[in-house]
Parts: sequence; C-alpha cells; structure tokens
Amino acid sequence: MNKKKVIVIGNGISGTTASIEFAKHSDLFEVTMISGESEYHYSRPALMYIFMGHMRFEDTMSYPASFWKKQDVELVQDWVSNIDTGAKKVECQSGKSFDYDILILATGSKPNKFGWPGQDLQGVQGLYTLQDLELLEGNVKSAKDAVIVGGGLIGIELAEMLHSRGVHVTFLVREDSYWNGVLHREESSIVNDLIRKEGIELKLSTNLKEIKDNGNGRCRSVVTAETEEEIPCQIVGLTAGVSPNTFLAKDSGIEVNRGIVVDEFFKTSADSVYSIGDCAEINYSDGSKTLDQLWYTGKMQGRQLVRNLATSNNQAYKKPIYYNSAKFIDVEYQIYGQVPKVNETDTHLYWESDCRTKCVRMVSRDGKFLGLSSLGVRYRQRTCEEWIERDATIEEAIDDLSSANFDPEFYKKIEKEIAPLFRKMLA
Repeated sequence: MNKKKVIVIGNGISGTTASIEFAKHSDLFEVTMISGESEYHYSRPALMYIFMGHMRFEDTMSYPASFWKKQDVELVQDWVSNIDTGAKKVECQSGKSFDYDILILATGSKPNKFGWPGQDLQGVQGLYTLQDLELLEGNVKSAKDAVIVGGGLIGIELAEMLHSRGVHVTFLVREDSYWNGVLHREESSIVNDLIRKEGIELKLSTNLKEIKDNGNGRCRSVVTAETEEEIPCQIVGLTAGVSPNTFLAKDSGIEVNRGIVVDEFFKTSADSVYSIGDCAEINYSDGSKTLDQLWYTGKMQGRQLVRNLATSNNQAYKKPIYYNSAKFIDVEYQIYGQVPKVNETDTHLYWESDCRTKCVRMVSRDGKFLGLSSLGVRYRQRTCEEWIERDATIEEAIDDLSSANFDPEFYKKIEKEIAPLFRKMLA
C-alpha cells in the first residue's frame, strides 16, 4: 500500500498537532511540516517571557528536539512561496519543492496594518514571531520611550515587556476603555487601573494619525489623530489585532473570505487541500461562519482532521464551548461559555473585591447558567463546561462555585462572600 504524502504548512499548535497525529498512522501517511519561522513548534504567548528573562526559547517548546527525532515527521525550515494545486506541488523560497497527496494549510494569523504614514520606518514593529522578538531586542537597545498602538492582548504584553526594560511606554487605545469590545465596563475599568498603577501611560479614545521620520529612516515620534499631539518615541509597537494569514491560499486560487474558506470537514475549494487553525474560516451547514482563533480549538481541529482522514469515522467539526484566558500585568483573566454584554434577556451577577484586583461575573438566560468570567480568580474549565452541557440552573452553578475554584492552597477563597451575594441578587 502506497503511503499518501502529506504536507503541512505552518508549525503552530494546529499544524503541529495534525503532524503528530498523522505520524501515529505512519503506515498510511508520509508527513512533512514546513515553517519558515522556526524549526520547532513553540508557545507564541511565551515570547514575552523570553524577552523578560523568565524563560529560554527551549523552555517554550511544547516538545523537545529529541521528541521530533522519534516522530515520523520531516521538519523543514523554509518559507513556502507558491502552491500549485493542479500539479499538487509546494514550492519554497530555497528552491526546494514538495509533491503532495494531501495539503494542510495551517498558516495562522498576521498582524494588522492600516496604512498609517510611517508604518514601515525602522523601530516600528509588531510582536508575533521569533523574528519580531529578535527585532525588538535590537530596537530596545537605544530606546527611552515607546508608543504602543492598539488595545488588545499583544499590546499589553508588549507594553509590559518594554516597561520591564526601563522604557517609558505610552499606550494608545482607540476605545474609551481598555478592550471594552470584549470586557464589560467594570472589568475594563479594573484593567485601566492596573495599567496605570504599573506606570504605563494609558491614553484612551486616542487614534494614531502618523509616525514621523527622524530623517534617517527611523521613527522619532507619533502624532495622535484627535489632538495632533506629538509623542516622542524610538519604538512604535503596532498591535491593532491580527487577521487570518491567507496570502498563499489566495495566490493559489483557493477561495478566501475573511479566512481560508472551509466546510465542517476542513475542506477548501481545492482538491485534497484542507485548512485548520487561525487561518481557517469554517462554514457550517446552518449557514453560520466562524474563525476559531484559539489555542485549544486549533488543537481540536488538528486532531479531528487527521481522525477523519485516517479512519472511516468522518465527523463534522462542532464549535466547542468557548473558553479563553489572558493576563493583564499580574492579574489573570478567564472566560467560560457565553458572557455577552448586558441586555434585557440575560441576568448578570457581578462581584468585585474591595481592592479591585478580583472580580467574578456569572450570566444566566431563562434561569440556565450561560457563562462565567473572572479576574484574579481561577476556575476549572471542565467544571464550567459541565454546567453548560447539562443545562445547569444558575442556582446550581452558584452552589457548586467553590468546587470549581482551583486557586493555590494559600489563596483566600472568596466563594463564601460571592455565593450569598449572588443568591440575594436573584431573589
């Protein structure tokens, strides 16, 4: 039986998971994983800890180099320049080419740029790849001031990184409160205070107009759109979100919308080509479309795709119960299930600590538990998912809240304060 040649482009969590799963079926598949960024998969959110001296690169690798030597996966560090879907061939910048029977596009995301004057000057950069980290190490050497543009998760990471090196950071956020497109008003206000207490200058309702040149091709300042204030800086961090990395697919004639268009089985418009992870836009049979740009969904997609291709058990992908986590300075944020903005149909129960470093929000709809979010308090993902899966009432979730807490042993447990308050709110 001839093995099918599988090419996986991208070694993020979705591409890496798929490659490892394919290798478990080495009697069926011959796997090559290609990435121009790095030879080995690593945890992208850990870039900040490398910069801050908390970790080495090898500490961020999900699997050591010795692991890959035991896998039936060929690792190729190269940039893919072209995909010929007719000839079923992948061409790389080095001149190497690879034939495929099955092609997996796991090309991830790319930082957004919005055509700002001066956005391509030296000293202006994002923070998404190892190459960005190396660039930042060079840029920070002579920097006293930096401006971060964009109020998302990468923005606050970059602000904290530069602040740790003694660089004065000004944070430009176009919204009237940090990340309030995602966070509720109360949680966003807490994060505003955390940023300012850290010594980072936070300018809300502020957009970038342009980045000025120092005359030698390097940034010297930014100008704000609203007041035309000029802020001196030697580094400008552009962190205004990310979008699916679709250029290879688009240039190859594969259908692209916001992301690479796939069905519930991850099939693209091209024969034998699939896409998973941040770059894939899943079109469901009910007409809905999603971009599941999360670590755990990328892993789930990689596993399910290979299971479908390796066995006769072909199952459609179902969007899982939502979960995400982040860190604002030294306070952790978690969200489980749906925690929509306040409206007339949902009941929001909210508790906040006196020191304004902890808060818990529980949401119900028609008496059923809908979701939970927290700042500074850890809850078990599986417990919260179980409440949603069995249609637990909000009262049942409140009663069980303490069992979901997995803060360290020496932390003060706060459920004895929260539960009576939430029951009173429901009365």
